[in-house]
Amino acid sequence: MVTKEEIIEELKRINDPELFIDIYTLGLIYEVNIKSKEEVHVLMTFTTPMCPAGDMLRHQVESAMRRLGFSAVDLEITFEPPWKPTAELREMLGV
Repeated sequence: MVTKEEIIEELKRINDPELFIDIYTLGLIYEVNIKSKEEVHVLMTFTTPMCPAGDMLRHQVESAMRRLGFSAVDLEITFEPPWKPTAELREMLGV
């Protein structure tokens, strides 16, 4: 069975196309919950509700979960709480 750590490693391979940092390090992944060996739930957000890369990121996350063997991917997008970069991330971004 796939572990949460393996899922996280897979998510770290997906980069935000504007910030050039992976979506896990950016803090866009709020929750990963393995429901069964076939089903995974991922709760994530985007940097903004109008994120131009939102559809692409959604597709990449779903594809990554399918590559890991999940046939059912419950990908939930939320904006509560709104994404806010950590102090460390702001330093990385130079803001």
